[in-house]
Amino acid sequence: MGQIFPQQWNKLPIVAALVVILGPTLATAGVWYYFSPWYTDVGYRPVQPVPYSHRLHVGELGLDCRYCHASVEISNVANIPPTQTCMNCHTTVKRDSELLAPIRESAQSGRPMRWIRVHKLPDFAYFNHSIHVNKGVGCSTCHGRIDQMPVVSQAQSLQMEWCLECHRAPENFVRPKEKVFDMEWRPPADQKKKGIELVKAFHIQGANVLTSCSTCHR
Repeated sequence: MGQIFPQQWNKLPIVAALVVILGPTLATAGVWYYFSPWYTDVGYRPVQPVPYSHRLHVGELGLDCRYCHASVEISNVANIPPTQTCMNCHTTVKRDSELLAPIRESAQSGRPMRWIRVHKLPDFAYFNHSIHVNKGVGCSTCHGRIDQMPVVSQAQSLQMEWCLECHRAPENFVRPKEKVFDMEWRPPADQKKKGIELVKAFHIQGANVLTSCSTCHR
């Protein structure tokens, strides 16, 4: 009697077993990724009321981060600059530009500009900018190459896992304090060695403290 089913059907049990084993795993991985901040938040780039270009102001004109974000070294918040900071230059530079009309209106009325926040942490997570800046964590580590962005976008997921990567081994990320605001800084070949020295010099606490729940959840 001839075969009822084609010979290639002999592989069907193997294929079925792979589907049963790999199917749930792939489905879980897909859901995890497409619902995670790596997919939903990284690259978030809202349209601001005024098209402020960091690439122009920081990258080309060389404006220091602290000129606008003046409290970043002394406060837990990197402040949004008041309208007057913009007007310090734009009373003379491009003073009649249509794109800057909202800035001029804000200056005349006294009503602050309503910028759209890009980087958002949940309320249950505590983050202090001044601590990180004064411990040798550079702006570009978290915010990416802001100096190359005509429109600011979120460069990192800001997930707990991403934070813990640094908290477990800060020596891999810290840099000399004079390089904190240097967007072009790159880790040297001996970053591990120099990082350990900087961790000691900056009195950065050990991983057992940095990974404690109460460090970020207060």
